[in-house]
This record gives sequence, C-alpha cells and structure tokens, in this order.
Amino acid sequence: MSSLAARRRSPMALLVLLVLGLCFTGTAYAALQPSAPPGTSSTTMSTDDIEAGRQLFLGNCASCHGTNAEGNGEAGPSLHGVGAAAVDFQVATGRMPLPGPDVQAARNISQVHFSEEEIAQMAAYIDSLAPGPDVPEEQWLDYSQGDVANGGAVYRTNCAMCHNSSGTGGALTRGKYAPTLMNVEAQHIYEAMVTGPQSMPVFNDQNITPEEKRDVIAFLKSIEDGANDEGGHTLGSLGPAGDALFAWTLGILAFIAAAVWLGRKAA
Repeated sequence: MSSLAARRRSPMALLVLLVLGLCFTGTAYAALQPSAPPGTSSTTMSTDDIEAGRQLFLGNCASCHGTNAEGNGEAGPSLHGVGAAAVDFQVATGRMPLPGPDVQAARNISQVHFSEEEIAQMAAYIDSLAPGPDVPEEQWLDYSQGDVANGGAVYRTNCAMCHNSSGTGGALTRGKYAPTLMNVEAQHIYEAMVTGPQSMPVFNDQNITPEEKRDVIAFLKSIEDGANDEGGHTLGSLGPAGDALFAWTLGILAFIAAAVWLGRKAA
C-alpha cells in the first residue's frame, strides 16, 4: 500500500492524468462534432482543376497573400483554412482582388474578373491547402423552402444590430460599415454567415443551423418583395434613425413657422 500511495503522489502521476484527459477530450470532440453539410470543395474537383486554380492564384493573388497563401504581413492575410466558401464570396462579389488599399472591401459585381469555373478552381486550390467551409449545396439556398417568421427571429437576434432591421446596412466604427443585404445572391449571404468577412462574426452550423441560415435568406428575400413596406412610406428602410430625422425636420420647420407667425403678430 505504501508503494502505491507513493506512486499516486509522484509528480509524473499528474502529468499522466493530464495527457489522458486531453486525449479523451480530443477524441470525444472529434467523434461528436457535427459534420458540415457537403458542398463544393477540393474533394469534388480534379487535380487538373486544383492546378489551374493554383496558377490563377499565383497570377492574381500571390502578391498580397503569399505564393503559398501563407499571408504577406499587412498586405494580405493567410488563406489557410478559410475554405472554398470564403474564396467564392470574396471573388464572386468583386471584393477581391482588392483594387487598392481601403478600409473595407466593397461589393462590386461589375469588377468580377473571373468566370464561375475559374472561381471554383481557385476555391478548390485554397481548400486543398487546408480545408474550411464549403460552398453550400443548392438545398440550403432554396429559400422558397425557408420559414420566413423563424428567419426573422434569427436575423433580429444575430444580424439586425449591424445590418439594420430591414437589411439595408449600417455604419460601424473606424470607417467600416455593414453592407446592405438587399439584392444579394442567396449563396453569398450564406457564405458570409459561415466565413465571417470583414468585421462580421462567423456563424457556424453550431451557432445557426443550415436550416436557420436558409430561413434568414427567406426573410431577407421577403423584405426585397415588400414585406416591410406596409403602413406608409418606407423612408429608405433606415429604421428609427430615418423616422427620427423625418420627425425632427418637420418639427423644426413647424417651430420656425410658429416663431415667424408669433413675431409678425406681436409687431
């Protein structure tokens, strides 16, 4: 008994228990972690496509992101682990390649320099370096199957504080802004949620499920169709700020008119 007690008090016993605990925790996490819904990634592209994507990357992106996408200081971050969804979102919306240094990359569809095939090839190459979120499957983009009411609840809880209650965007700190979500493709809305571009947080499938993401898209598309326009003029769908400006402007004009009227009557 004394020898067993001595072993329990040995400093090595704590180390062994710590290693065993870490191994058990890592194994349990890997076994229980929900798998992401399948999409377009390096596993669905040929080696020729991945090589074509590498050539496109070297010719158009490596100057900022490094020849192996490892990043290049302040010029561009590492792309390891960003996944195919991030590449599709950034390139297919015209945000990348970035035309020049700026506070924030802006959506500009007219500045998309690559075909859908070329974007898919670059996405597959980046995903082959270190996997990340995939381009979503069509079933998660079919917002006709979404629940608009639930999407509105999810949106107001997670998105409205930056993008406005009507999805028209809003100002952030240090010159940044949350862009409008109106007339944005369903795929790019979904990709933004799973990749977290700019100042946006990442909403993985544990935070917001694929079904809830589809519901959010359905809610935003319902706004585009006029779901928030009942009851009068929309005032630009700017929310309380627009309403307050409208009321303040009318109120000031009313006070000025009253002051002029009282002044003339007193004279």
